Amino acid sequence: MVKQAQTDDEPGVDESELDEMWSYVGKKTNPRWLWHAIDRKTGKVLAYVFGGRKDEVFLQLKALLDPFGIKRYCTDGWGAYERHLPVELECIPVL
Repeated sequence: MVKQAQTDDEPGVDESELDEMWSYVGKKTNPRWLWHAIDRKTGKVLAYVFGGRKDEVFLQLKALLDPFGIKRYCTDGWGAYERHLPVELECIPVL
């Protein structure tokens, strides 16, 4: 499943927080991941994707975020983010 918020009235998003969380179906050896992006200013969910913890799934989320004109991405530094987001658009994680 893939979901994107409406962008009609969006002038652009300054910072988006990206994260992933998992659960399982039936047994823990059958994990499912929810990848999501929120607008850090408003807390609005911008887009989400369900799938595995693989780069291909993150790239689906990234494609959904393109229309928002996001200026910075805040992540936990997981590999897919580092491989597919430009370094100049990353922000330091808030701990």
